[in-house]
Order: sequence, then C-alpha cells, then structure tokens
Amino acid sequence: MFKVTEDIIYVGVNDHEVDLFEGQYDVPNGMAYNSYVVLDEKVAVFDTVDAHFKDEWLANLEEAFAGRTPDYLIVQHMEPDHAANIATFAEKYPEAKIVGNAKTFPMMKQFFGTDFADRQVIVKEGETLSTGKHNLTFVMAPMVHWPEVMVTYETETKTLFSADAFGVFGALSGNIFADETDFDISEARRYYTNIVGKYGAQVQSLLKKASALEINRICPLHGPVHRKDIRVLIEKYDKWSSYTPEDTSVAVFYASVYGNTENAAEILTSKLAAKGIKSIKLYDVSAT
Repeated sequence: MFKVTEDIIYVGVNDHEVDLFEGQYDVPNGMAYNSYVVLDEKVAVFDTVDAHFKDEWLANLEEAFAGRTPDYLIVQHMEPDHAANIATFAEKYPEAKIVGNAKTFPMMKQFFGTDFADRQVIVKEGETLSTGKHNLTFVMAPMVHWPEVMVTYETETKTLFSADAFGVFGALSGNIFADETDFDISEARRYYTNIVGKYGAQVQSLLKKASALEINRICPLHGPVHRKDIRVLIEKYDKWSSYTPEDTSVAVFYASVYGNTENAAEILTSKLAAKGIKSIKLYDVSAT
C-alpha cells in the first residue's frame, strides 16, 4: 500500500511469476495490476485485480480502509486482469454501489451471471460523482482498448485514472512513481504497441479530450504512476497513435531459401543508406 496523494491510496499487486503477459508478451520483470482507493466522506475503489491475487488485494483494501467500508467500486475496464474480483468485492461489501457505463454491465452479466441491477450507478460522458471534496468526472474511451473502457478525472488533485492507457510492462518494486523507479520508456512503447497500438484513432480521440484537462498525475492500471513524465508520455502517445515515426529509421525483414532474397534485402539497405538513412536494421525472420 502506498500513498499517491493524502487521499488516494495505491492498493495494487505485483505478479512476479508471470513470464508471458496475456500468454504472448515477454515480461521478464513481471507485471503490476493496479487498483486505487479514494478516501473521502465516501470511499471509492478504482478497479479490482487479477483473480490470482484476490486475497492480497482484499488485504490491501482493508489496510487502506482502516475500519471504514467502501461506498463505490468504479469499473473502468472489464478485462479479467482488472475485473476478476468484482463479484468477490460485491459479496464482501454488500452496501457498495458499482459504477460503470452502459457497456460495462452487459459484460458484467456475461462474466458473473449478474449485472448487480439493484446496485448499479450508470454514468455517461462528462457526468460527475462526488465523494465529498473529490469530484470524479467520467470520460468514455471506447476501444482503448475494449469497447466499455472509460477513464476518470479527479478534479481536486487533477488526477487522471487512465484504465489501460499509459500502462507499462513490469512489476513495481520499492515505489510506485515513474520518477522514482527505473522507468523505461521502451517498456511503455512496447506495451502501447502490443496492447493498444491498432486503435490509434481511438487513442487520438481520448488525447483530444485529455488536452482540455490540467493533469498532475496519471494513475494507469499497469505500471507506475506518472507525475514528472506526463508531458513526455502524452507526446509519445500522440506520435504512436498517429503512426508518426519517432526516428528516421528502417527495419527490413526477409526470409531467404536460396540466398537471393537475402541479397535483394542487402541491396535495399545499401540503397537506403545511400539516400541518407543512418539507422537501418536487417532481420532474417527464420532466426529472429
């Protein structure tokens, strides 16, 4: 458990056993599944965690609550690494309302056999939920990177709870802030490319909405909390989602049975170099 601000508590968990995130992506440094608590006149929880970490997460919640009970569970994303413990939470805290949008609850019914109809708070674009001094404004972010995704802007501390956007591969160790960890932009890039990359137009739409907000910190569902690197990260997302190259470089991939295609690839790289391209990499896909 860490304090993000005086009233925002990090209650996420680390997975040091996973070798392939989502069965595909190499994560030699593990993976973080993030969850947050806002302590106010009313208590709000942002998202749950992967099913394997139910007990650790519930213990983190109890420590953060310090004897209180939650009023809201805000579900920003229904992917199981974040939503797996919704039913567990609902059973343990029967008075808590569950906050989502119109696309959230049909998924919830498919996953858990119930959409908690008597406890739903259905929110729309721009609607606000007050917990006391903290006001939570909901921003729809469909296909970043599932259809039900929304993000939440907290106006008092100017915190953006960004769901899977701005996530980073790797578990957290010792601290939760990007400026106090071995934060590696390449792991943010690799995460974006593999998890969100094909939804560039939808990311551009979210960035346009975010540009109207003053953001002091970003709390994603994977990886560290961003504070000092926000401008750089948003600029990178703008480049990545608009498919704008970060560098003038070329990668050439080839497979060659008899060596002729390999020769053609080498000729191509020579011609590119003659045109002034300094960063060129050649990959034999039978070996790479």
